[in-house]
Amino acid sequence: MCKGLASLSTCCLERAKELKARLGSILQKSNWNLSCCKIGHNKPTLEECLKWRESFEKLLSSKYGLCAFTAFLVSEFSEENIAFYYACEDYRTTKCAAKLPAKAQKIYDEFIGSDAPREINIDHETRDITRANMLMASPSCFDPAQYKIYMLMAKDCYPRFLRSPAYRDLVCQANRSAKATKQRRQGKKV
Repeated sequence: MCKGLASLSTCCLERAKELKARLGSILQKSNWNLSCCKIGHNKPTLEECLKWRESFEKLLSSKYGLCAFTAFLVSEFSEENIAFYYACEDYRTTKCAAKLPAKAQKIYDEFIGSDAPREINIDHETRDITRANMLMASPSCFDPAQYKIYMLMAKDCYPRFLRSPAYRDLVCQANRSAKATKQRRQGKKV
């Protein structure tokens, strides 16, 4: 067991396993892989890491940025936000209108209902609007709730991510990798 995990209580380790299991289904659907953020051949470049600072949209549009941000949300026990956001994106692109009611109910039950296992933090007004929208499931029925969660992530989670040790470590790793690559190229030119 790695040094960091050995210091965690059994309760924390169980919670982490539970979160990994829960997040697994959404990660598989979008071909995400948290290991993409680890040291290895597949890692973001320094330029890509620095681009994430430009806007929340640039972070989410990057495969590695989305992966790193998702891992950050998991570490903060708020991964339901990104999972809900992308569940809504998937729902909106559903081509078969007959599937919308069942998909909408599944999203509502998982993220919005009063006993939702991954309940998102939205106000009662937005919750009521979404509940009313469920009566006629359309591709836009989750738009108000999705917008609230997007803004929560953009205004709260995203700035914390940029200040986090995880992000700083990714930038440092990418910087070291860029320097090493530059030194190898210079060595070959000599």
